[in-house]
Amino acid sequence: MSAVPLPPLPPAPAEGYRPGGPNIADIVDREHRQLLALLDQLTGPDATGQEGLAVLTAALSRHLSAEEQYLLPAVRAALPHASERVDAEINADASLLNALKGLTDEAVTEVAERVRRHVDGVGSLVTELRAVASEEELIRLGNRLEIAEEAAPTRPHPGTPATPPWNRIVEPAVGVVDKVLDAVTRRPTYLADLPEPPRD
Repeated sequence: MSAVPLPPLPPAPAEGYRPGGPNIADIVDREHRQLLALLDQLTGPDATGQEGLAVLTAALSRHLSAEEQYLLPAVRAALPHASERVDAEINADASLLNALKGLTDEAVTEVAERVRRHVDGVGSLVTELRAVASEEELIRLGNRLEIAEEAAPTRPHPGTPATPPWNRIVEPAVGVVDKVLDAVTRRPTYLADLPEPPRD
């Protein structure tokens, strides 16, 4: 029996089937490093200005949305003793999204501190999840996280639901609207959109 409740997935086609792709722990770790590298760039002497702020806002909005849809519910189910820490991370996410609204150069330092706390808090939960979940569970959750991230909003919406099932319904719908606005305004939303993407 699975230690982690997986989202609805098609049945494995045959015995011995192993899903492909990166696992959720590796994805989250990589994204945390990328966010910290971008923040270092934004607060350093080679700051990228408005483009960098737009990409940070979009990357964080997508990242937090996907974590709340799949990572944090998996942690809550697999590690019942960590439920209060999960609630604290969800509350911190809402505060971080509020801080991203209308982000300016002057506010980047505060956002950077909030992101560092996020990385530490979620990072410790990921370490504990990795210890109790199977590699197959982590990979299948990673597949779902990547799908959720692509459909997620690119702007902060702290008032939307932060827990399943409603966030899995509302966030993709809000994400469609955000992506239309991004296309119309030609707003950069990915690290690759920056003239010099940060290295993690």
